Amino acid sequence: MTESTLFTAGNTPNAPRSDLPDLLQALATDLRELDYTVDGVAELLGTSAYSALDRDQLIPALIVTEEASHGGPRTAALAAVVRFWLLAVPQDATAIDAALPRTRTEGLVSLGLAEVAAAGVAAVADLRPYGWDGADLWVASDLAAHQRPGVLRHDHVLGIGQASTTLVQTTIRRHAARALDLGTGCGIQTFHLLHHSEHVTATDISERALAFTRFNILLNAEALRVDPSRPEDRVALRLGSLLEPVAGQEFDLVVSNPPFVITPRSEGEAAKDQFTYRDGGLPGDDIVASLVKSLPKVLAPDGTAQLLGNWEITAGQSWEERPQSWASPDTDAWFIQREQVGPEQYAETWLQDASENRDRGHYQEAYSAYLDDFASRNVGGIGFGMIWLRRPAAGPRRICRFEEITYPIEQPVGPHLGAAVKRSDWLAANDLSTAHLLVAEDVTEERHQRPGAEHPGVILLRQGAGLRRTNLLSTELAGFVSACDGDLSAGQIIGALEALLGGYEGFDRDAFRSGMLAEVANLVRDGFLLPAGED
Repeated sequence: MTESTLFTAGNTPNAPRSDLPDLLQALATDLRELDYTVDGVAELLGTSAYSALDRDQLIPALIVTEEASHGGPRTAALAAVVRFWLLAVPQDATAIDAALPRTRTEGLVSLGLAEVAAAGVAAVADLRPYGWDGADLWVASDLAAHQRPGVLRHDHVLGIGQASTTLVQTTIRRHAARALDLGTGCGIQTFHLLHHSEHVTATDISERALAFTRFNILLNAEALRVDPSRPEDRVALRLGSLLEPVAGQEFDLVVSNPPFVITPRSEGEAAKDQFTYRDGGLPGDDIVASLVKSLPKVLAPDGTAQLLGNWEITAGQSWEERPQSWASPDTDAWFIQREQVGPEQYAETWLQDASENRDRGHYQEAYSAYLDDFASRNVGGIGFGMIWLRRPAAGPRRICRFEEITYPIEQPVGPHLGAAVKRSDWLAANDLSTAHLLVAEDVTEERHQRPGAEHPGVILLRQGAGLRRTNLLSTELAGFVSACDGDLSAGQIIGALEALLGGYEGFDRDAFRSGMLAEVANLVRDGFLLPAGED
């Protein structure tokens, strides 16, 4: 790694400026006093219009803010700013000056957030409120497809999208001396890392992305506990591809929302022809495969990495076959597939994402290229999901899970994933037969039987929180769970069941006990049963 990879520029072309500290402070004060916050905007728009805006539908918010612009001075000022940034409607300079009296139109232009045109003052970047953990923050990014005409620029800097919020909710939050945000984009993951990490390194291949991140950090410096005069004490921005900027370093936690979108490669295609926020520049799912294989090299002992990804599913094979081939036998790995789509739906999603469906000729050509690309590798489907990796501090791998969970789960799910990891570690370190177990508070039991039947035909154990799993129980396992009140050990309960159910000719005592212990271990691992006295 060389010092040339360190990004400190505060005046990058076509990006907000972060080298004007007085103006940044003035803007933060104006936004705060205006109540340009998540709650403030939600109250102004109302539930329906706010929900529609969250779906990128602008019309309800346009109607509400048009009426609000004729209200009292404070309401009109907030409406003007919402229309200006969130709805991308040019405003009169007098309205902007009244709403942001310290910054004013001239300040927004100087910061690279606005331009003066014939229609008035127009936003050249999106700046929206973001709230988390009691803090009111603001995040700048490029205007999205629903806010501007035409195809997105290839170095488009994505704002807060579904994928980024999914990673925020999925990340297991724990103290980290050194954390890495790989492919930072507008910096949203860095925001969260700064709340529980002593120092964060944020990398990206795009100078514009790092410029937006630097602007966002310094605009929110107070809430993020960053000294604007010495931001490097808490965060370092580094320019480069994947792990190149941090070669030789180790981190306690790595998070990444990488450019995982599978995009057809064209002969002679250059990086400038790709959408850097989503296209990793490698064929197929190689970008995710390379990260899964290489991330353990930058993890400190007991360090973890969490990322999102797509993976190709070869026709006729199960989804987990490719991800299983990427995971090192020396690394803990947990893949959860959340969605699976066919090649056609995948092509439609990402062509629409960049507004490439607005030109029918281009759309047909690009759509065909997607299908040809997938067909060349016999791809029958594309999976999307969450990946967790850990470099064991000592000893062999403890966790190797590949599962599909497509139904709604509790959010944020990060705390529940963290608890599951702790339970797996506990199982590896303790003798389950001596443990005293309790049924988790969110667990309920369902029994189904036909009318007149003496015994239930189906017994289900359900979780109401976390991953909300359902487990089909045998009669003997249901009996075990019903006895888990912390009084008897697991071995003692199994012994009682053995005495009750065994004794007949051919009964295999050892197989019964080992089978029961294995099933009980699964219930502990998934959080249905908890060791008494454990958090």
